[in-house]
Amino acid sequence: MTRRTFASLAAVGAGTPPPSPAQPGPAPLRYRDYSRCLPDFLRTLARQAYQARNREIAALTTAEAVRRRQRWVAETFWKLVGGMPERGPLNAKVTGSIERPGYRLEKVVYESQPKLYVSGNLYVPTAGRPPYPGVLFQMGHTSNGKAGDLYQKCCQGLARLGFVVLGFDPMGQGERTNYPGPTPSRSRLRGGADDEHTIPGKQMLLIGDSSVRLQTWDAVRSLDYLAGHPLVDPKRLASTGQSGGGTNTMLLAAVDDRLAAAAVSCGNTENLASADFNPPGATDDAEQDFPGSGPLGFDRWDLLYPLAPKPLLVMPSARDFAGTYSPNYIASGVEEFGKLRAVYEMMGHPDRLAWQDTLLPHGLAYGFRLAIYNWFLRWLMGAPPITVEPLVTPEPEETLFVSPGGSVVQAYGGETPFRMARERKIVKHPVPLGRLLGVDRPPAAPQAATLARTEFRQAHIEAIEVPSAPGVWLPAYLYRPKAGGSGKPLLLLLDPAGRGQWQEGNLYDTLAAQGYPVCALDVRGIGELSPEYSRGSARHGGAHRSEQHYAWSSMILGKPLLGQRVTDIVAAVRALGPRKDLVSGGLVLAARGILTIPALFAAALEPAIGAVYLAGGLVSYRSIMETEEYLGGNYHNAGNNETDLFGAFVPGLLNHTDLPETAAAIAPRRVTLAGAIDAAGKKVDAGEVARIYAAAGSVQVLPEGAWSAAALARAAGAGA
Repeated sequence: MTRRTFASLAAVGAGTPPPSPAQPGPAPLRYRDYSRCLPDFLRTLARQAYQARNREIAALTTAEAVRRRQRWVAETFWKLVGGMPERGPLNAKVTGSIERPGYRLEKVVYESQPKLYVSGNLYVPTAGRPPYPGVLFQMGHTSNGKAGDLYQKCCQGLARLGFVVLGFDPMGQGERTNYPGPTPSRSRLRGGADDEHTIPGKQMLLIGDSSVRLQTWDAVRSLDYLAGHPLVDPKRLASTGQSGGGTNTMLLAAVDDRLAAAAVSCGNTENLASADFNPPGATDDAEQDFPGSGPLGFDRWDLLYPLAPKPLLVMPSARDFAGTYSPNYIASGVEEFGKLRAVYEMMGHPDRLAWQDTLLPHGLAYGFRLAIYNWFLRWLMGAPPITVEPLVTPEPEETLFVSPGGSVVQAYGGETPFRMARERKIVKHPVPLGRLLGVDRPPAAPQAATLARTEFRQAHIEAIEVPSAPGVWLPAYLYRPKAGGSGKPLLLLLDPAGRGQWQEGNLYDTLAAQGYPVCALDVRGIGELSPEYSRGSARHGGAHRSEQHYAWSSMILGKPLLGQRVTDIVAAVRALGPRKDLVSGGLVLAARGILTIPALFAAALEPAIGAVYLAGGLVSYRSIMETEEYLGGNYHNAGNNETDLFGAFVPGLLNHTDLPETAAAIAPRRVTLAGAIDAAGKKVDAGEVARIYAAAGSVQVLPEGAWSAAALARAAGAGA
């Protein structure tokens, strides 16, 4: 079946009856390619964001317009990532030093925030005359952080050329590992550095914070240390880094005007809202994503505009489109580089912006290191280029340790991002729930289309679809008891496994045989609405066809996946409302697993939902903040929709509400919590659940999360 055939389904009108059995020849196809609904919805949002930003960039025709944009970028950045932290004392100290030919390496530790220790190595030239230009070297996602061989080579090479270089461990790497395994400087998390950034980064989103903010502030405070060193010229400061370190250099460039030059090696120089958006787009770990940025016309290349017209070298790997980043990596980079070049040209300094790619895969290879040396020699020293790298010899990791045992957290009793987020005081400020979730309220009575009919012994069955949002249709099965007239409520069922229990004698059929009308519904990202595989590299497409990447993309583009699913549920309820053969006895919403969360929020927004039955659902968002390793926190999650909580994340949600408060708002309608779990997936004692929901008077707590005809019939009877 071809996509072109599916596209013809748009011509099938709502409510069009099936063809007569007597009609000769095959019936026309009646079903859409539902796997395109979520991607196409995001394509529309991305196109709007892309066009809005292009209009702003096209207006940068004067130096004053550029300066306004530069100020806007810095201000918008801090708003998006959680606010600029306060500067406190660095409390820096040198814990040791080693002498090497041409430079001295000092082992330093300082606090970017109170008790948030940063471990660094300062490379100080022993030749030439101070003050020296200073370079902040930012690491990629190596588990050993500043001890990565290629990173050491670049730091040593710069030092031997006359630069003071500060290389420091990023959050969650090397001596700053926050989830240590048997070796304190190595993470126990499966995804290593990616997960060290992303697991707490996702948690922080719930309280309006981000790992982007922490990473950026680490770089700002590290630049403070470098700029304040007596041997460094504070007017000749630069930043460079590879991969995540290249991206962190971009973050620093957005907010710190002390930089005199920068070189970005294999950073994420790709806009999410790109010209040929390929859902879910350039979603990556938490330090590279900006929820809410799309509607503002803010994207990754904006990070570099505040540097203009200072010297900037952009160095991508031409191979990175094949899996490290998205398939649009090079195309987006080339396009955005051209826009930035026009700004440099308008400001009279086109020579200060350069692009140098490599045929090699992702890495700080020899050619890139030479390019960094020569860029900084040219712009910070006025020195001629070199053709051969200085002699460099990486040290064993232990030689570079700043702290005893290789862990600043353990050696100095340091804070971790998880503990900082967990202990942060939250003062709730209620806002309208629909606005918080980004819900698109559907029309009062969206029209459901019946696509086909069949029957079992005791049930009439319809395939229907419900329009929910532009370009989004929800497929559902309706099972109507043949007996009819029972007056029992309609059961609207949401299952993260999709509509799989359709067979004779299975769940839907059994309930219909007992007199209950049933609607089994897929919502965005679930069942037939699971997204199609994206174009391009199989490595990227397979890894990014997951709940978490579509959740990231949705949040970045301003429509959290949770809000989309709430929109879908409300649309289905309203579409079913006119069907008196279904809803004469009322409507009970029943959901399992991760879909219990949008179900609860939908009930709070839609009074036509008479009662709610939630099986095996999360007990509270607060549980996520109290759980180090929670369901769906892993960056390399396999995309299991039944266990990934991230699809229910909304930035700042805990600053406004939580599930117990939402359940209380539904009263006096009944909410049944059956077998509630904590964020680690463990069942919570029924007594503890009752305590958590004590303020919600209409909540019933059951110890087991049964999803059976008997359990659902009891829930329907209690809610009728």
